[in-house]
Amino acid sequence: MPCYSTYMQIFAIITETMPELLYRDATLNDLPTIVAIYNSTVASRMVTADTEPVTVESKIRWFDEHSADKRPLWVIEDENNKLLGWASFQSFYGRPAYNATVEISIYLEPLQRGKGLGKKILQHCIEASPKYGVKTLLGFIFEHNEPSLKLFRHFGFEDWATFPNVAILDGVERTLKILGKRVS
Repeated sequence: MPCYSTYMQIFAIITETMPELLYRDATLNDLPTIVAIYNSTVASRMVTADTEPVTVESKIRWFDEHSADKRPLWVIEDENNKLLGWASFQSFYGRPAYNATVEISIYLEPLQRGKGLGKKILQHCIEASPKYGVKTLLGFIFEHNEPSLKLFRHFGFEDWATFPNVAILDGVERTLKILGKRVS
């Protein structure tokens, strides 16, 4: 069995090759790339309830609902300004009593998935939450999306709700889980 120092050497190699992530507020010029990344998940039927790709025009209102001071929409880039993905905080339920609760979304370029970037991004979102007055983070995740469930549970998100068979994707009923975490 490998010793602790071997594990630490492997961890050092992995973290050395992981890019430094830079977070910046998205601009309208980023919206086509944000939409392309989102649309890359539609066919998998694991991430979104959209069954057809969305258009940039259809996401303008969603884009405008974000703000740098309350509901950020970040694009995530590497040190060479290559866009790797995006993350957002979206208001929950749209009423003032829920202002301290947000739904978090994280989407990565197809070639960036499975490399550990999701962990770094979710950690950033958790740590940034108090700056935006957020006390509760929610993740809306299909029950069959094991990678996303694993990611959120890694950070202590708990199952707060299950909506059995509320979505139909290609004739298959799918269950939606809401995972939650208090961050302050």
